[in-house]
Amino acid sequence: MRPSNPFPRIGAPLKFSRNRLYPIDTRRRRLIAKCMTDHNEARAEVLGHQLLRDWYPVPTLHHRVRIPGRTVLIYERLPVDTDRGLLLDLLNTTDDGDHSTLDAYMRRMTSTYLHVFTETAELSPPSTVVGKLYRDRALPGGRLDHYYAHNDIPLTQAQDRPRLSDLARTGLYVNGRHHQLDWDGTLSWLRGAFDTPVWSAISQGDPTDVNLAVPLAWLDYDTAGRNAIAGEIANFSFYTAVLGGWLVPTLNPQAFIQHPATFDQIPANTPRVSAHPHAGTLHIRFTDRLSQARRLALSRYWALLVSPLAARYFPGGALSEALRPYLAMRIIGVFDLVRLSLEQRLYLLTKLALCMAPDFSPTRFFDLTESSCPTR
Repeated sequence: MRPSNPFPRIGAPLKFSRNRLYPIDTRRRRLIAKCMTDHNEARAEVLGHQLLRDWYPVPTLHHRVRIPGRTVLIYERLPVDTDRGLLLDLLNTTDDGDHSTLDAYMRRMTSTYLHVFTETAELSPPSTVVGKLYRDRALPGGRLDHYYAHNDIPLTQAQDRPRLSDLARTGLYVNGRHHQLDWDGTLSWLRGAFDTPVWSAISQGDPTDVNLAVPLAWLDYDTAGRNAIAGEIANFSFYTAVLGGWLVPTLNPQAFIQHPATFDQIPANTPRVSAHPHAGTLHIRFTDRLSQARRLALSRYWALLVSPLAARYFPGGALSEALRPYLAMRIIGVFDLVRLSLEQRLYLLTKLALCMAPDFSPTRFFDLTESSCPTR
């Protein structure tokens, strides 16, 4: 009989982001090593994991090793494999498939969130809230400056007009309705929009379909801590409705190689967009498209989690105003508009116009039923 190999077997690296993940198999454990090039981000991840494990199911962190130029975090490896193991895979179910597993998952996930949020919620000054995805990006030298400080982005194929700077004067039409949209004014407003106290709770902070495992567990902890509740809602909702099913796999297909069913679902989640200038004003028409699985997940999230949170912490129409800056940052602070195709750029611009409208309505924005949404 051949003796078992006493040495661990290290698999080919998986690259979902700029940090590489290496599967490791030993005689007793299935592990995954996360190699992080930023020591500060690694430190934040360790602290976030320590905080989260008291409230949420998370894989065990077994080791932390610091080497020159890298910090390596070694976690328990969850059963993530080809087209299975993530919420993403439940959302990739075809429209004629069975969505009962997704429905049960969403009920358990929202129940966990609701318990933790009501136990840990407090009105917090901005300095105590994780700032990576929102406040830090709005600060001088942050992502808004990096993306837009020197760009006046064209809105048609013609390079002369119209451009973003023209919108303060002309506005634009979205599906036949005129919207005022001052681009520079919006950026200026966002720079100070995260400097006031907010309702916050303990969370992972970046609740996307690739950061939620099946069976239920939370992954990726560098934004874990005390996060704005409105930011949490904006992140999950916009990622589920727009980014996760269409824009992210379109722009970063390498991250989805282990989940190829994602690509089959892109057509079902790709909006239709058309635009033309008329009398100096841009007219954009769009139609949202969303698979049944993603629509179900969004509906359950709002009915089972957002509605009770809104009733408790954002009564009346307060949720709309609380969401507005976080949603605006999700729209223009994830991808640089200048690097997108014209169709992608115009679609996000319509979403920004709807978000910044005086009568902004999450119900209309996410095409929710009235029973799913607590606001007008």
